[in-house]
Amino acid sequence: QVQLVESGGDLVQPGGSLRLSCAASETTLSSYTIDWYRQAPGKQRDFVARIFGLANTNYADSVKGRFTISRDNAKNLVYLQMNSLKPEDSAVYYCLVRGVWGQGTQVTVSS
Repeated sequence: QVQLVESGGDLVQPGGSLRLSCAASETTLSSYTIDWYRQAPGKQRDFVARIFGLANTNYADSVKGRFTISRDNAKNLVYLQMNSLKPEDSAVYYCLVRGVWGQGTQVTVSS
């Protein structure tokens, strides 16, 4: 069973950037579909980005052109590079691999 730990969340000003990481234990991510989701207080958990197959990616319309998902198979890491951040991006961000969630990392975008 894969274990996941997210990190990299922080307080950042609007227009700023953050890179989130999701570390997987005792497995390789190379053959897995990997998702990022986010959840703001009082809201449902929403899809953000997906990486799958050889080099395929999907993004929610709200983040397309600003966020980039990638992976480092040798290090069992998946990243979410977030640029041009907006206050509405504030949420706890979670990674999801084969039905397993990480604990989440808090992103707050505020001036």
